[in-house]
Amino acid sequence: MSLFQFASRRLVSQVSCGLKSSSAKKQQLCLEMARPSSNMADFREVFAKAKHIAIITGAGVSAESGVPTFRGAGGFWRKWQAQELATPGAFARNPSRVWEFYHYRREVMLSKHPNPAHIAIAECEKRLSKQGRSVVVITQNIDELHRKAGSKHLLEIHGSLFKTRCTNCGNVTANYKSPICPALAGKGAPDPEVEDAAIPVEQLPQCEEDGCNGLLRPHVVWFGETLDPDVLTEVEKELDMCDLCLVVGTSSVVYPAAMFAPQVSARGVPVAEFNTEPTPATNRFRFHFSGPCGSTLPPALARHHSEIIA
Repeated sequence: MSLFQFASRRLVSQVSCGLKSSSAKKQQLCLEMARPSSNMADFREVFAKAKHIAIITGAGVSAESGVPTFRGAGGFWRKWQAQELATPGAFARNPSRVWEFYHYRREVMLSKHPNPAHIAIAECEKRLSKQGRSVVVITQNIDELHRKAGSKHLLEIHGSLFKTRCTNCGNVTANYKSPICPALAGKGAPDPEVEDAAIPVEQLPQCEEDGCNGLLRPHVVWFGETLDPDVLTEVEKELDMCDLCLVVGTSSVVYPAAMFAPQVSARGVPVAEFNTEPTPATNRFRFHFSGPCGSTLPPALARHHSEIIA
């Protein structure tokens, strides 16, 4: 997918478990990881010793809160799939239609709440921070449910539904207005028979910076766009530092996020996958826990008996 052209040297240098297969040690590591464990007690012992935990999350976490994923055969808004609307070209051709789509998504999200997986991650971060340990969430999701749950150390690699960027001056700002502009009130219904609202550009969300009035767009990464290099630098730093990595509710097929955990695993760091089914990366990880994240993650991240709470 051209959207994800990842330029970070260390993260692109190896994409799979045996990337530099001249090393017998790495080949042996791959063999050892071919059968991931589902032993929660073993994972808990690793968790208890970890000082810097990186948690990579995807759409599966949000789906358990009832968030539409717009993927697969039923993933349509009206007659379009997300891939047809979430592009710079689609916005240039029909900004009204694209804004209706994102207005609908924003309004839906206002009625959604974090589920037990989001809450377990946020509570784990808060608890471990008091012990001098760190938790960072690296999410592909744009719904801000991690933020709602209380996560503080959060890297949103695809942006946020609740931020806008001016196409004129480039200003990025948080925006939680409902509706985001008067012209979008009552618009965005997803039913296939609904006609486009065809809102004039001057009535779509406008920049409020002094003297600008440029057309706003959602501050999300669209297909055909690269990720923010500053965010990727932060991701790389966290992955280099982590001594335990969790992959939660992600299909491990969307790049560059799909290579994050295999990169970590390739240097010998334990990786645990929590997902409803195996993914293309499962056999590269030390642990795999099958089932809804809201059921499997809370006991995995609960306080370990060895933790000392001040």
